[in-house]
Amino acid sequence: MPRVFSYVVASDGGFAPNPFHGWCTLACCKPRIRKAAEPGDLVVGLSRRCERLVYILRVEEKMTFDQYWADARFEKKKPVWSRDRVERNGDNIYEPNGRRGFRQLRSAHWDHKADRESTSAKEHDTSANAVLVGRDFVYYGGEGPKLGDELSFLFVTRGHRCHFPPEQVAAVGRYFEQVPRGRKGEPTRWLEREARRRRRPRASCG
Repeated sequence: MPRVFSYVVASDGGFAPNPFHGWCTLACCKPRIRKAAEPGDLVVGLSRRCERLVYILRVEEKMTFDQYWADARFEKKKPVWSRDRVERNGDNIYEPNGRRGFRQLRSAHWDHKADRESTSAKEHDTSANAVLVGRDFVYYGGEGPKLGDELSFLFVTRGHRCHFPPEQVAAVGRYFEQVPRGRKGEPTRWLEREARRRRRPRASCG
């Protein structure tokens, strides 16, 4: 039976997970999940207070960073910081440097204040040489449904959970089969920024 991995998406900005271009990918953050999960497993991301679903991904493939970088299917996942927020949030950010290491692209994990690679983010991300990808997913972002009683057992406080009994794994599978697939909402941070922008008082013309 496949496993279920449940965790809190602490910063849902369209980067980790990245739900764009027809694929949901987890290439950065959560190295323990990326290392442990295998094709067929379900990864469930919850909102900061675990009151809502952010996304569910059925892992289709597990790739190395080298494979992810070289795969033409994920060329659009390479970030272009000068473009719109979808392009900026690409998660294919680790280019092999030929010395068993990687060059970090300007991205959501770049140290923009110092204008250089973020050593801490790079070390954390690459501590698991694994990228989870799949086309069978639902991504709600900041507009996800509440975590109802039938899935309340997914609640997690720190790290992640994956030791669920078979009946709970089956319950997640049944729920997932009933929901529409694809990107159904915008990332939480995008919605929060828009809400703050709307609340700002407009300058008056005196």
